[in-house]
This record gives sequence, C-alpha cells and structure tokens, in this order.
Amino acid sequence: MPHLSLQLLGYAASVLIAASLLMRSIVRLRIINLFGAATFAVYGFLIGAYPVGLLNLLTAVINVVQLIRLRRRREIFRILEISPRSEYLRYFLDFEQRGIRRFFPRFEFAAEATDTVVFVLRDLVPAGLLLGRIRGDVLEVQLDYAVAQYRDSKIGRYLFHDRIDYFRDRGVRKIVSPADTEAHAAYLKQMGFVLGSDGRTWHLS
Repeated sequence: MPHLSLQLLGYAASVLIAASLLMRSIVRLRIINLFGAATFAVYGFLIGAYPVGLLNLLTAVINVVQLIRLRRRREIFRILEISPRSEYLRYFLDFEQRGIRRFFPRFEFAAEATDTVVFVLRDLVPAGLLLGRIRGDVLEVQLDYAVAQYRDSKIGRYLFHDRIDYFRDRGVRKIVSPADTEAHAAYLKQMGFVLGSDGRTWHLS
C-alpha cells in the first residue's frame, strides 16, 4: 500500500476515535469507537507496529462485547404523569432548551394550553417528555422529546406501541403531531405515523 494511503488510513482512524469521544449516546460512542479501533488495528499491522495493531484489535473486541451487553440489557420503562404547572417541568424545559429548539423550533410552552404531561422514566431517569392536549378523542402532541443520551427510539416505541393503552384508556383514538424538522419527521415515520394531507402533520390511529 502506498505511503500516502497508509497515512490517510491512520488519519481516518484518528478522526473516528476522536469523533466517538464527542458522542453523548453510549451506543453511538461504542459503534464509532469500534470502527476507529478496527481501522487503527489494520493501520498498525500494515505498518508493522504490532503493539498498536494488537491494542486496537483488543479495543475493537471490547467494544463489540459491550455493544452486545447493552443490547441484551433489560431496561425498565415507566410513565410518570405530572402537572403542567410543575416546577420540575419548567426546570427540565429550561435545561433542555437548546436540544428542544433543534427538533421543535416553533415550540412555546403554555401551561394553560397543555393538559397532558408525561415523563418517560428509563431506569428511573427522566429520559423523555411528552406534552400535549386532548381534544375529544385526539391527542395533539406539542412536544415529544428525548434527552441526548436516550435518542435511540426506545422511548417512542414504548409510548406509541408498548403503552398505547395508556392513551386509549384516556379516550384517545388518534395521535397527531407536527414535524418542523426532517429528523423529527423521520422519527414519526419510524414510529408508525402517517403524513397528513397538509404535508406537515403526522397521524397515528
């Protein structure tokens, strides 16, 4: 392999390792670090730096083992209802304001216009939040947000599939949600929502 190609391989491995350390999600960190370590292992063996190759090969194996453990780990999810006037809710919204703006640029909280406030606890950690208003048999979602380290769609699957009975028991037969960003639209589609005729609102029946 030409010298320049070897250098580029080494640089690519370095970038992957560095990028993995910027991830908030432990799963993403492990996956990107796995590719970085595997690339570094190949680089090390190709240049004859066998200690470098072996160390990074071991790191890649450790990442694979940890990813398998994370996948098999049984997490406990719970729904926690709170008041729209809760002081903790306002603290959470203020603390996560930047992340919320990223996916819900038009969101403005108004306690008087909200009657459904649900935190999703993930191993007792408040990992997700849903705000909405029930009109007749329709739940109008105002905010459906997960904190950065829990954005793996498990909260959405728990709310809209595993615990859809929670909404049914409250008379909800349809859930509607706007999508102001492509990322949120992709998430809603993944959760089984269908885009309405207005091209912006998604529906789940």
